[in-house]
Amino acid sequence: MVANVVEMPTGSVQVADLHRVFQAQKLAFRQRPMPTASERLANLDSLRRVLAKYQEALAQAVCEDFGHRSLDETKIAEILTSLEGIKYYSKNLRKWMRPEKRHVGLLQSPATAKVFYQPLGVVGVIVPWNYPIFLATGPLTCALAAGNRVMIKMSGFTPRVGEVYKKMLAEAFSEDQVAVFTGRGEISEEFSKMAFDQMTFTGSTNVGRTVMAEAAKNLTPVILELGGKSPAIVHDSYGIADAAERIAFGKCWNAGQTCVAPDYLLLPKGKTQAFVDAFTAQVGKMYPTMVNNPDFTSVINDKQYKRIQGYLDDARTQGAKIVEINPAREKFENTRKMPVTLVTGVRPEMQIMQNEIFGPVLAVMEYNTLDDALRYINDRPRPLALYYFDWDASRADYVAAHTHSGGMCINETLSHVGVEDLPFGGVGASGMGRYHGREGFLTMSNAKAVLEKPRLYSIRYVLPPFNKGVHTFLKKYLLK
Repeated sequence: MVANVVEMPTGSVQVADLHRVFQAQKLAFRQRPMPTASERLANLDSLRRVLAKYQEALAQAVCEDFGHRSLDETKIAEILTSLEGIKYYSKNLRKWMRPEKRHVGLLQSPATAKVFYQPLGVVGVIVPWNYPIFLATGPLTCALAAGNRVMIKMSGFTPRVGEVYKKMLAEAFSEDQVAVFTGRGEISEEFSKMAFDQMTFTGSTNVGRTVMAEAAKNLTPVILELGGKSPAIVHDSYGIADAAERIAFGKCWNAGQTCVAPDYLLLPKGKTQAFVDAFTAQVGKMYPTMVNNPDFTSVINDKQYKRIQGYLDDARTQGAKIVEINPAREKFENTRKMPVTLVTGVRPEMQIMQNEIFGPVLAVMEYNTLDDALRYINDRPRPLALYYFDWDASRADYVAAHTHSGGMCINETLSHVGVEDLPFGGVGASGMGRYHGREGFLTMSNAKAVLEKPRLYSIRYVLPPFNKGVHTFLKKYLLK
């Protein structure tokens, strides 16, 4: 068999190194195409060990890349959640690896049928800047559990954490098992063009389209984790203070720079001012100060800061009310921190309602009936998450059945992403494919159908000529 040869592109040393490592991983996989359960568990344990060892360095690196990012947010949302995921996969891996018996019909009997889960090969992971540790480690965990080799492209907007993550994984794995690449520009463009056996991309919808177009040239299957405008709906019977507390958690965490953060809120008619008051009180309780508060995170860079401010300027110009929550009346000049902000009186044509906010800003609208709220959501691209607040289980089931979103929380925000037994992914404009849970193992495995016949070859009894008694029997049987 002749090995596939990838033509080496001209360009930077980084790009040349990318192709060299890709070939090394392809060769290593061909030499070891089916790692045992013990080998996979050892890989997961190595990942767990170095992640725990480097947690302080990783948290500090993320903080520096953001200008300031709460160390506790990083440790909870990225380190702890990733460690829990590794633990979950380690616990269930042997069970998932077992071939699954399947039913064999009369026509194929006697025979045995099973599904055999085998690794795909070399998996590529493109990581965004907002949760660089969690969104690298999650796909990596799935890929290693499924027996693959992995190449990771860290975001160029978080260079410090990229270098620490690269050093960390180099301590645990040889480069023909797991390799990390950093930088921007040419290396990023080339990575998405690689003929991976599977690729996971987390990021914006526009870049996701480009990645998918490049992957299509190689017929590479892609998991796209995108985003969009994730709505929150509060039912008229639900306590406003409870809603404000739970929504504030989702909006303020990582300064709203979360792909599943509540993007806009649909309130029953007449409830806006009560919510503004309750939300303002809740934010003040969590962040009595902001500018020098170590728990309060900055916007990642000037580009993102200006984008968010542009949405606010557009909304203000068109008559929306901007409510800045600034308990200590601090000045935010010369910092990328910004007050948590509510925008009321918004209209669909405003930029803030056309684009994903991805920052500490929540747009607020009112609705007349629950079906009006659902109609507004369903008239727009399908979101990555939907949040519904209501103690009535039947109404919650109705909302779940009459909307489409990648995931959903009832009386909660964000937390479903951290439940490792739940699949995570988008639908429509918010993405495709799933990882986390058993679905992650399945997505990064080839479900090979295997049919095995015994010595008795039953097919000989149904071969031509088609005038045997068995044919008459089968026709009657199949028509029942």
